[in-house]
Amino acid sequence: MREGHYNNKIKRHRKTKIIATLGPASNTREMIRALFVAGVDIFRLNMSHGDYADKTNLIEIIRSVEKEFNHPIAIMADLQGPKLRIATFKNGPVKLKVGAKFTLYLGTEPGDETQVGMPHKEIFAALEVGTDVLLNDGKVRLRVDKLSNEHADCTVMVGGELNDRKGVNIPRVTLPLAALTAKDRKDLSFAVSKGVDWIALSFVQRAADVAEARRLIGGKAAVMAKIEKPAAVENLDEIIELSDGVMVARGDLGVEEAVENVPSIQKRIIKAARREGKPVVVATQMLESMIYAPVPTRAEVSDVATAVNDMTDAVMLSAESAMGSYPVEAVSVMDRVARRVEADYDYAMTATDIENADYFSTEDAISSSARLVGGALGAKAIVTFTTSGSTARRAARERPEPPILVLTPSFKVARKMAMVWGTHTIKTKDVKSFEEMIGKSKRMAIRHGFASAGDRIVVTAGVPFGTPGATNVLHIAFVTDKEFEGSTEV
Repeated sequence: MREGHYNNKIKRHRKTKIIATLGPASNTREMIRALFVAGVDIFRLNMSHGDYADKTNLIEIIRSVEKEFNHPIAIMADLQGPKLRIATFKNGPVKLKVGAKFTLYLGTEPGDETQVGMPHKEIFAALEVGTDVLLNDGKVRLRVDKLSNEHADCTVMVGGELNDRKGVNIPRVTLPLAALTAKDRKDLSFAVSKGVDWIALSFVQRAADVAEARRLIGGKAAVMAKIEKPAAVENLDEIIELSDGVMVARGDLGVEEAVENVPSIQKRIIKAARREGKPVVVATQMLESMIYAPVPTRAEVSDVATAVNDMTDAVMLSAESAMGSYPVEAVSVMDRVARRVEADYDYAMTATDIENADYFSTEDAISSSARLVGGALGAKAIVTFTTSGSTARRAARERPEPPILVLTPSFKVARKMAMVWGTHTIKTKDVKSFEEMIGKSKRMAIRHGFASAGDRIVVTAGVPFGTPGATNVLHIAFVTDKEFEGSTEV
């Protein structure tokens, strides 16, 4: 991007970020541009669908929109992960009745109303007598009565129709499967080569899954672990520690966990991620009815509002924007709901509460103080200088009342910050002195509509400049007219 050129068309009036999945309903430049203008901060590419030519085209469109508005946009590639599925049936769908006997066997030979193949030896190795096996997103439930290395004789506990290649879930069982399949490794290599900003890992079960992905990515993209398995919930702290962010992926989580447990798990994940200063996303079925309807249900609006109130960094649209009839309207609803919730007094009160947060470092103390000082003085912005993003993430962890204006010399960092709560990021030349830092902070706050003459801003940074993670300066600056007069330097 060309430094010195500013286009102020885009300034979000909310702190919660919005992710939209691209698909057949949103694969043109016109639609992607419209989604961005409506409020999208991050575009998700679902690597389960489409080919590399399609993904390359989408990435190029996103980057062209980014260039048009001179505003960083993040791209997240979501890997498919190890999808477990049954095989096929000889004569089409079968209907399983409660109490009937049904056998799962190792293989791909077509089944019938009494049995079906399951070509995953790892599942048979992990099953035990009494284990529940869920098929077709949990609509059919079997209980294992008898086991061998290649057969599982079951009783149908919840019946229903079963068709070819429906999904398999084994609740409360840690399967001996790597989170990255051969397809995932190939997709990951492609995504990194195209410069995506985030890689989302599906079906993470343990911290080692994240470590393997980090090794393959080599620092070229941030890693987001999707929490959708009970095993991942049990290993949550270790997974968060190794990840750059986490996603509450409520689809499969709601299949493997009792549905009444999901809301409390969502709150737990958000609190844990925020405590560690890592961005957290709430996803799946947020505005599901808007796939077909121009307005959401009241329950869906409440669901989005709850996630915002819980202090999530981002909320995500899946099928609503990928294949729905009203993708722009869905983004607009999310934008309006987030803005309304964030305007409530209760939201500001909740923002100050970080459960069990530890403040052992100068950096954490400075960030906490910036929130307190900014609120007490009515500061219009907290300005952070960052080369790695850590200063901005610390500021965001505090959920301050003023917006966070992030200044960074790295557009790679600027794009990643699109995932982080409350941040508005600008790529700008680095500073070399304290006086230059304060002057630039005031100029950028004015030019981007965060402050006017007579306002205060709070500035945080690390000195010496260019040292990643060393936040050790807090300064209160008073903005005057002269900050903007006659300067085009950025």
